[in-house]
Amino acid sequence: MTIAPETPTTSHEVAIRFSPDGTPLAIRYDGRIWMVDPEVHTAHWFTREAWWETRQRVAAGTGDVVSVEYWQVQARPSGTHAELRTFTLRREPLATVWQLESISWC
Repeated sequence: MTIAPETPTTSHEVAIRFSPDGTPLAIRYDGRIWMVDPEVHTAHWFTREAWWETRQRVAAGTGDVVSVEYWQVQARPSGTHAELRTFTLRREPLATVWQLESISWC
């Protein structure tokens, strides 16, 4: 599935390859590998989930159950000189997979 600029919000699962220091290098999305441009600034931040609204219970000592992790990177399909796209990536607390929250033109 390709996300058109008119509908940039999604929640598709994506695979991300990270560098040893934890920075995204590549994203597998829509059957393609998108290479993150290392020369363009990336943003990394955390927000807090409203755990009181989800009413999910976890055992004591489970870990951080409220921090939602985000990365925003600029990437293009591997092997092309296509225009960069902005990917906003999200990982929910305790999740093992990343979600593509949005993709848009730079």
